[in-house]
Amino acid sequence: MGHCHCSMCRKHHGALFATFVGAPLATFRWLAGAAENDSYESSPGGSRSFCRTCGSVAPLLLPQLGMVFIPAGNLEGDLGCQPEYHIFVGSKAPWYEITDDLPQYERFRPGFDVPPIERPAPIPIAGVTQGSCLCGAVAYAMTGVPTREYNCHCSRCRRGRSAAHATNAFYSFEQFRWIRGAENVVDYAIAGSRFGIAFCRRCGGAVARISRERGAVVVPVGALDTDPHLRPQAHIFVGSKASWFEISDHTPQFVELPI
Repeated sequence: MGHCHCSMCRKHHGALFATFVGAPLATFRWLAGAAENDSYESSPGGSRSFCRTCGSVAPLLLPQLGMVFIPAGNLEGDLGCQPEYHIFVGSKAPWYEITDDLPQYERFRPGFDVPPIERPAPIPIAGVTQGSCLCGAVAYAMTGVPTREYNCHCSRCRRGRSAAHATNAFYSFEQFRWIRGAENVVDYAIAGSRFGIAFCRRCGGAVARISRERGAVVVPVGALDTDPHLRPQAHIFVGSKASWFEISDHTPQFVELPI
């Protein structure tokens, strides 16, 4: 079990890092919905799967290794293990600080020989924060700083981002604009609630969501290309956080929402 900070994981999940559990493929089976999976070839010979309905990241089956890698954010209950390391810290978001004591590796752990994948570097624009999906079909921009930014540990955010928690920045409608690909955005919302997720229908990558329910644009910070110039102000819904994840920073914590 480990945390991955590579740019592709961040783009796909919309989280600042993804956490995967590896297990023998022989122990894995689908219970429902296997036909709902879609996949995107994110690198030569490598693909990423996601639910085409809600965008949650699906398990990655690797028959050649006899392994399955499952996003821990979608698992329920006590897993009986804890994260052991951080990989691809050389690609982590520059505005994110790792605060725990787990071993860190620039790329893969020693013993895994995988060639690096070069991705184009974003060109910063003064006063503008940019974001895009994994395949680049969807891109957007925000002016100024977010009105607020939270790490959310609720079970819906953990499943929606397929990660330990979501990190969402909130902008006003006036601050936001689509650059391209708005027609490729799938908006999944749970009826009767304010919760929703937006993702690119082509790659499954998390993207900004125009949330009329919240009166704001909710932007997954992991999918940003440039610094939002605001850091999370709180961990919220920590009463629902994953049992395997330890909060190690000094950001204020709230059982539900800040009062």
